[in-house]
Amino acid sequence: MTTYLAFLRAINLGAKRVFPKEDIRRVVESVGFEEVVTHINTGNVRFASRMRSRERVEKTLETAFGADRGFDVPTIVFSAAEFRALAEQTRALDDENPGLVRHYVYLLKDELSPSQVAAVEERASDKGRMLVRGRAAHALLEPGYQDGTVDPLGAASLLGVATNRNASVIRTLAEKWCAA
Repeated sequence: MTTYLAFLRAINLGAKRVFPKEDIRRVVESVGFEEVVTHINTGNVRFASRMRSRERVEKTLETAFGADRGFDVPTIVFSAAEFRALAEQTRALDDENPGLVRHYVYLLKDELSPSQVAAVEERASDKGRMLVRGRAAHALLEPGYQDGTVDPLGAASLLGVATNRNASVIRTLAEKWCAA
């Protein structure tokens, strides 16, 4: 069995896209995944599966979520090992950039092409910069960006299917769900 972490995009943001964590857990269990747990109500779920294909896991979840909710729920999946490495990368970037005001991590469904990476990383300004590493894009935000603005560099539209979490959530989930 492989342990996976799934991140649901664009849920619980308004009255029409509600998906409580108890319902997420129920739907994930209904497709045969085991050891299902959620973290807060923003679409973070851990589970175990015999499936080996990340794409197949994502498709299975997206189909089940859509059937249950009546709207599409884009889902980005990482193995526990992949996510642990992402959390280590996140911590290293924080250590290398001690003056950051905020660090958002965009979790990407697919890796970007070299030209897409270049377009995203060109979005640097006095507000901060973006760094793409595999299936993650890090928004490293400096003092002066407008607090509460998730995409001050205007890069989110270049990332394809993605959802973001702050660096603290990334580290917390890795510690909680990805012990070596």
